[in-house]
Amino acid sequence: MRNLKPILLVEDDRIDVMMFKRAVEELNITSPLVQANNGEEALQYLRDESNEKPGIILLDLNMPKMNGIEFLKVVKADDILKTIPVVVLTTSQEEEDVIESFKLSIAGYMVKPHNYKKLMKTIASIESYWTLSELPNQEMGVKNANIEANIIS
Repeated sequence: MRNLKPILLVEDDRIDVMMFKRAVEELNITSPLVQANNGEEALQYLRDESNEKPGIILLDLNMPKMNGIEFLKVVKADDILKTIPVVVLTTSQEEEDVIESFKLSIAGYMVKPHNYKKLMKTIASIESYWTLSELPNQEMGVKNANIEANIIS
């Protein structure tokens, strides 16, 4: 996707992960793919300063340990992580999940198709949108958060 920054896929279903990897390969998306099985693993990756921050997070909601909504609450409250665009890619069509996700400032909500060709179209749409979108420089977000912290203290 954008600038060859990693794509962080937060997904616990092995079959969905395999289909996603296959689609990314077939679509010639060259950004590295990092996969976490749940919100806790994703936060570990994001908080490890030796890891490059992803250009986008693709998030399932229904996961063990820390689900997608819980993960969003933590990420969007963190000044360093909150500027990373998050697209929910889930099987949940519950209105409550959609509303809660958008309250937590997601960039998009897509229901995961069960058909591989439709999954490829969904991933291609996400890739195209993020290739064309202007996104904030994450390093500037960190600098601005540090400046705000210094002003307040």
